[in-house]
Amino acid sequence: QVQLVESGGGLVQPGGSLRLSCAASGSGIRTNLMGWYRQAPGKRRELVATITRGSGTNYADAVKGRFTISRDNAKNLVYLQMNSLKFEDTAVYYCYGDILGQGYWGQGTQVTVSS
Repeated sequence: QVQLVESGGGLVQPGGSLRLSCAASGSGIRTNLMGWYRQAPGKRRELVATITRGSGTNYADAVKGRFTISRDNAKNLVYLQMNSLKFEDTAVYYCYGDILGQGYWGQGTQVTVSS
């Protein structure tokens, strides 16, 4: 059974940094496109960043220059380094993975930016 498990969320002050991790597990899995999405209260889930297996990246305009997505294919891990965090980055962050041709979501991790 394929699972995605996020970690690394928490409370941070504006201007601070957090690093999210997502671990994909399951027998014989091969992770293809991986990504991070977020959903703030009362809003739709939105793309934050994606990364291909070859490490090609794509970012939402709102996070360009502040967030960096990366991955470790051997360990089936994907990371999101978030710097210069703003109040509007507050949301539940979800890991997404295209694994063996099927999409999977993690359970989400809360990121709160507050002074």
